[in-house]
Amino acid sequence: MSLTTPESSGISRTWSQVGLPPFLRWAGGKRWLVSYVAQLTAPMKVRNYHEPFAGGAAVFFGIDFGGRSYLSDLNADLIKTYAAVQDSPDDVWERLRRYRNVEEDYYAARAARPRTPANHAARFIFLNHTSFNGLYRVNLRGEYNVPFGYKASDNRPDLERLRSASSRLKSATLAVGDFMSALHNVGEGDLVFLDPPYTVAHNNNGFVKYNDRLFLFTDQQRLSGLIDQLRNRGAYYAMTNAAHASIAQLFEKGDTRVVTSRKNNVGGRSAARGRATEYLFTNLPIA
Repeated sequence: MSLTTPESSGISRTWSQVGLPPFLRWAGGKRWLVSYVAQLTAPMKVRNYHEPFAGGAAVFFGIDFGGRSYLSDLNADLIKTYAAVQDSPDDVWERLRRYRNVEEDYYAARAARPRTPANHAARFIFLNHTSFNGLYRVNLRGEYNVPFGYKASDNRPDLERLRSASSRLKSATLAVGDFMSALHNVGEGDLVFLDPPYTVAHNNNGFVKYNDRLFLFTDQQRLSGLIDQLRNRGAYYAMTNAAHASIAQLFEKGDTRVVTSRKNNVGGRSAARGRATEYLFTNLPIA
């Protein structure tokens, strides 16, 4: 079944009623989708929550399902940052507040190799909020190489925001790993939110070739297999993906495919005038 929903989805629930905003900027983040997921899950009881492409973890922070949460990602620096905020938000803040939003501090931080969890997290958060377009990119040696963003205000999280994130993270088990490892902890009645890397800037032009730089199509096929296993276990899933014919065909399982629309921020300010469509696949009940 395919449905179309506008960006607002006709939902009156505000962000403050839903939960916390993520404390990291994340390209392709799903903060705009949180209210819709909250609406879909409102009538049901979710046993445990899983997010194996954690990124900015907007859905995790935005909706408290109760139970246990499992966050994982291949980005070890990201997971280390969440672990440090989970354990010691005050220590992270003490180090984060020392950075100035200037080119000198940015490139010094980028070149640094912190040895403690709090220093590592502060550096990651500072670079995340002051880099160009909030990108995360490393070179072949695994070194972060995104240039300074020259933003007038960096909007880094304050102490209260880090403490709130820490409180929310207390319910989470954190891990570094491939998305298939999420299966180890999934049981009947659990919800798995899947947000694989993709771009919606090339919906109808060289989709597979372009997106293979982000997430191989063979990985999309593995992801389809993961969803089959989740369904067999009696778990719920919600997956975002690019609105492309190859994706629609690959993930057709007799569940619901929702066409979502949002402002397109891919490619910087010049691309922000347009709108982008994406798919949301789910076996959650939709009225």
